[in-house]
Amino acid sequence: MTSDDSSVAHVVRIAEDSARSSFFLIVGSLLSTIISAVSTILIGRFLGPEFYGQYALAIVAPQLLFLFADIGINQGLMRFSASLRSKGETSQLVPLIKHALAFRVMIGLVISATNFVFAGYFATYLLNRPDLEPYIRIASISVIFQVIASTATSSFVGLDKTHLNALTTNLQAIAKVVISLALVLLGFGVAGAVTGFVVGYLIAGVAGITLLLAVLHGHSMKQGESHFLEDLRILTSYGLPLYVSVLLTGFVLPYQNLILALFTSDADVGYFKAAANFVTLITVLSIPITTALLPAFSKLDTTTRSKIKDFFKLANKYTTLLIVPCTVIMIIFSRDIVLIVYGSTFETASLYLSTNMILYFLVGLGYLTVASLFNGLGETRLVLRTTFINFTIFLVLTPLLTQSYGVQGLIFAFLTSNAGGTVYGYYLARSKFEIEFAKKAIVKIYVASLVSALPALTFLYASPLPRMINVAAGAILYLLTYIIIIPMLKAITLNELERLALVLRGIRPLSLILRPLLKFEAAILEHFGHIDV
Repeated sequence: MTSDDSSVAHVVRIAEDSARSSFFLIVGSLLSTIISAVSTILIGRFLGPEFYGQYALAIVAPQLLFLFADIGINQGLMRFSASLRSKGETSQLVPLIKHALAFRVMIGLVISATNFVFAGYFATYLLNRPDLEPYIRIASISVIFQVIASTATSSFVGLDKTHLNALTTNLQAIAKVVISLALVLLGFGVAGAVTGFVVGYLIAGVAGITLLLAVLHGHSMKQGESHFLEDLRILTSYGLPLYVSVLLTGFVLPYQNLILALFTSDADVGYFKAAANFVTLITVLSIPITTALLPAFSKLDTTTRSKIKDFFKLANKYTTLLIVPCTVIMIIFSRDIVLIVYGSTFETASLYLSTNMILYFLVGLGYLTVASLFNGLGETRLVLRTTFINFTIFLVLTPLLTQSYGVQGLIFAFLTSNAGGTVYGYYLARSKFEIEFAKKAIVKIYVASLVSALPALTFLYASPLPRMINVAAGAILYLLTYIIIIPMLKAITLNELERLALVLRGIRPLSLILRPLLKFEAAILEHFGHIDV
C-alpha cells in the first residue's frame, strides 16, 4: 500500500467513525426535535402569541446564567476523551470525567441559587417586565439540571456512547411535552409551560448522571493516578479560549431576547420564537455534524497536513451537499409550514423563518466545519478570534437595526455578523492549515439546489390540493430533482460515491437505505460519461 493509499484509508476510517457518531446524534436529535416541536407548537397554539412571548422571555435569565456554568469543560471532555481513546491512553479517562462533573455541579448550584434570589431584579431591570418574576424564579431551578445533563452528554460523545446522548436528550423532550401540555391544558398558562421546561431538564439530569456513572463503573479501563486540580487545569488550558467563544456565542440568544423585549411587542417575540422553532429542524442535522467532527479532527495528527486537508475537504463538501437543499426547502415552504402548524394567527412568522434560513447558505464557506477543525486540532484561540469578530458585529448592529426595522432588523444583524465570522474563519483555515475547499463542486451544489426549486415552486403555485399535501409532494419533487441534477453537473464523482459507501458501511440501517441512491447517482454519472474520478 502506498503512502497516499494509507492516507486515504486513514481519512476514510475517521470519516466512518464520524458518520456513525453523527448518525446516532442525528437520530437522537431528530426524535428530540420532533417531540419538542410538538410541545412548542401546541404550547404556542394554546397560549397564543402574547403569552407564548412571555414564556420565551421568562427563560432568558436562566439561559443567560447557564452560560457561566462552563469554562470549556464540556468541549475539553469531548476532545480529550476521544484523543486519549485514540492513542490507547485510557487510564485517565474515568477520573477526568468525574472531576469535571463534580466541578460543574458546584458551579451549577451557585448559579441556580443566584438566579432564584435575583429573579425580581432580572424581571424588572433586565426584561422590563416585573410580572415575570415568579416565572423566572421557577425557571431558575432548571440551571443545575442543565449543567448535569450537558456534562453527561458531552462525556457520552467523548466515550463514543452517542446512543446514550440520544436517550438523555429524548427523555428531556418527552418530560417537557407531557408536563408542559398537561399544566397548560389544566389552566396554569405560562407558569405551567415554565414548570414543564424545568421538569424536562430535571429528568434529563437525573437520567444523564445515572447512565454516566453506570458506564464509568462498568468500564474496563484501569484508573491511573489523577488529581482534581490537575485535571481541571488540563481541561481549562484547552477550553478557556473556547469557553470565551462559547460564552460570546451563547450570549447571542439572551441578547436577542433582551433587544426584542426593549423594541418589540410580546406578540412579535412570539412570532420570532415560532420561526426559530422551525430553524431547529436544520440544527437537527447541523449540530450532530459539528459535534461528531470535533472528536474526528482530534484523532488527526496536526503534523499530517495532507490528512487534515483531505478530511476537511470531504467533510465540508458532504455537509454542504446535505444542508443547502434542506435550507432551500425550508425557504420555499416557509409560509405553508407555518400556517399548517401554527395557524393563520402566526402567519407573520413565515417571513421571519425564510429570512433566518439564509444563514445556512454560508455552509459552503465552512460555517459548520471550520470551528470543528480548529477545536479538534486544539487551536481554540482561532475559534475565539472568529467568534469575537462575529459577536462584535452582532453587538453593534442588533440594537440599531431592531430599533429601526423590528424583528427583521435583528435577523439581518444576525446574518451579517455570522457572515463576517465565517469569512474570517475561512481566511484563517486557508492561511494556517492550507485548507482547500472543493470550490467547483460546492458551486455546483448551490446551483443544483436553486435550480431544483423551480419544479417545486411551479407545482406549489399551480396545485389545487390541500396545503399539507402540497408541502409533502413539493418537497419530494424537489429532492428527486436535486438528486438527478447533482450527478448531471458532476458535483460528486464515482470515486467519492465509493468513499461514501465505505464511510456508511458501519451504519447498517443508513447503508441499506442509501445504497440504492448511491447506485442511482453512479448510473447517472456513467450515463453522462462522467466516469473520471
